[in-house]
Amino acid sequence: MPEPRDHLVLVLDVDSIDDALAIARPLEPWFATVKVGYQLYAAEGPKALEALRDNGFYVFADLKLHDIPNTVEHGARNLAKLGVSFVNFHAAGGVDMLRAGIDGLHGGAADAGTEVPISLAVTVLTSEASTDALAQRMQFAREAQCDGVVCAGNDAPMARDLGLRTMVPGIRLEGGDAHDQARVNTPADAIANGADWLVIGRAVTEAEEPEIAAVEVTRAVAAALGSTPG
Repeated sequence: MPEPRDHLVLVLDVDSIDDALAIARPLEPWFATVKVGYQLYAAEGPKALEALRDNGFYVFADLKLHDIPNTVEHGARNLAKLGVSFVNFHAAGGVDMLRAGIDGLHGGAADAGTEVPISLAVTVLTSEASTDALAQRMQFAREAQCDGVVCAGNDAPMARDLGLRTMVPGIRLEGGDAHDQARVNTPADAIANGADWLVIGRAVTEAEEPEIAAVEVTRAVAAALGSTPG
């Protein structure tokens, strides 16, 4: 049976490396990957990515690159040199930009002798209720040959039909607060829809007992993986 830990990505929306490690280390038994977004990256820069990588985590650089192709290529190249495992780009930037980003990831990994990060195209944010742009952005990701997309759990079947892997945020435990998310899924529902990785933030990190919440998520994922073909 697949290991639930390999499907779970822990959000580290904090202001320092020390705070990030204080959250991540106790939860390491349940999370193989951590996500670094704007908040931590703006505070600590590339050393945040390196510190978490050096502590044994796979690192998702959730920086949603979106600019002219040349700029995105160089940014992606530098992120790949840091040994991160996932990098994302806004699919709204179009096929040429996405391709440039992927080229940058391959070039940076070759320069540093690291594995090429998994390239993810952000389709429609889970805080947005409208999915009018979803189909086009999925096609951009496919045409650019991204490895996968970031999408809501209910959008994962479309991605899988296009041969794209899925990183799914907006995960909440049954009956949990949706916060600022418009489109949410439970862990079990997201896995049933075909999600490859679940991005878990406040449902665990803001729980009264994060480790107990992590166990609950893991059990739900394990049960869903055991009943999901493939």
